[in-house]
Amino acid sequence: MIEITLLGTGSPIPDPNRAGPATLVRAAGQVFLVDCGRGVLQRAAAIGVGANGLSALLLTHLHSDHIGDLGDLLITRWITTFAPDPAPLPIIGPPGTAETVEATLRAFGHDIGYRVAHHADLNEPPAVDVYEYTEGPVWDRDGVTIRVAPTDHRPVAPTIGFRVDFGSASVVLSGDTVPCAGLDELASGADALVHTVIRKDIVGNIPQQRLQDVCDYHSSVEEAAATAARAGVGTLVMTHYVPALVPGQEEQWRARAAGEFGGRIELGDDLHRVEIGEPDD
Repeated sequence: MIEITLLGTGSPIPDPNRAGPATLVRAAGQVFLVDCGRGVLQRAAAIGVGANGLSALLLTHLHSDHIGDLGDLLITRWITTFAPDPAPLPIIGPPGTAETVEATLRAFGHDIGYRVAHHADLNEPPAVDVYEYTEGPVWDRDGVTIRVAPTDHRPVAPTIGFRVDFGSASVVLSGDTVPCAGLDELASGADALVHTVIRKDIVGNIPQQRLQDVCDYHSSVEEAAATAARAGVGTLVMTHYVPALVPGQEEQWRARAAGEFGGRIELGDDLHRVEIGEPDD
């Protein structure tokens, strides 16, 4: 079984009810954080997961709303890991990830220096292992495999989606993208697709060009659902709602997806959990 938890379902606009984009995936005792938008550690704490319990951080792309709490994650993992020789945090993302992580650690350089000076058991900066990919296998441990494929969020490039397989269960996480061949191939035959969605019927009518621009590099609810249908997935999990999913409108969003996709449709607030596959997988 693979367990998906929508830690943050919000957008770049701060929302008191929705943290920034982040999804937790658990399989075979391994815990993967996909993107780390604002508030991610508070949301993770609500389900008993700390930064020091992560197996790896997976980044779909380097837009600010998807990496907003990268610094908090790196520092918090560092100061809450008490092993004598803590293992580095694997960080897997597209080209540019290593530069971003390095710059983040540099920005926290004063803080790191203060802590090393104050604590006898902190002798080195936070340990990370950064891996950059655009396609292919990226993880194979204890029965859990992960591979990536390119998506299309141009002019943000490169961007990637992730596919997690364990036993007979498989989950694909799209990140921000318009419909594209890379995501179709990655999601083909998967049990679940976690896809970001926007309401182009709403955003496209806002009288502000900068906001209307959002429509040309994201998938609408209908487009995400059509991707799920083409790929033959069993469950579509919608997240990263733009505009925010208003309580009472869930069935309206669901109906838009159902017009393109006949499978199981999941959507909800932060901490919404979805189980994929059989418990013994």
